[in-house]
Amino acid sequence: MNNHAVIFDIDGVLVDSYDAHYLSWKQLAENYGRTCSESEFADQFGRTTREVLEAQWADANLGEADYRRLDDEKEELYRQIIAAEFPEMPHASALIHNLHRIGWHIALGSSGPVENVNLAIEKLGIQDQIQAAISGNDVSRGKPDPEVFLSAADRMQVPAKNCVVIEDATHGIEAARSAGMKSIGFVSRGRTKEELEAADLLIDHLDQVTPELLMSLLWS
Repeated sequence: MNNHAVIFDIDGVLVDSYDAHYLSWKQLAENYGRTCSESEFADQFGRTTREVLEAQWADANLGEADYRRLDDEKEELYRQIIAAEFPEMPHASALIHNLHRIGWHIALGSSGPVENVNLAIEKLGIQDQIQAAISGNDVSRGKPDPEVFLSAADRMQVPAKNCVVIEDATHGIEAARSAGMKSIGFVSRGRTKEELEAADLLIDHLDQVTPELLMSLLWS
């Protein structure tokens, strides 16, 4: 195995999660006699659960315990949706299997809860291909802090300068840069090229990622 690595974000990179997140927010709102339109969801897409609740449930006078409970409930709804019909991003598992086969280290770096990460690993069938999986439960500071990616590199024992991060969010791109890693911005659903312009490279589909492309990024 060589001493180079790819660190994948999960939501919006390996999992085409836009619809599932919208439906889980919609169901959560309905559970409490509220509404959540797709346009309202799109306006808040990419923000943390707490940030969305603060913006859209401001009249609910939520306390700390309420935020934690609603966050857990929303994520459980999300897992139920993707477990029933898993929305793998096209070419995701094939890319990971191919990179692993030719000797690349593979890690996952997500701000989501460990239950979401474990479910994605199971559904993608990549248990034997990854050397590290970092979730929001493993770090004290979320993206854009680089802790999640540096933790992944440390577990793989690969220098940060030899890692490429594939991300679909501005905070993730910023975290990769702060970690001293190259980044690929994946313009998946709900994202724009403009918001990911800080990445070293932009792609529209995962099958654009090749070993040659990754090495050219690391050498640049």
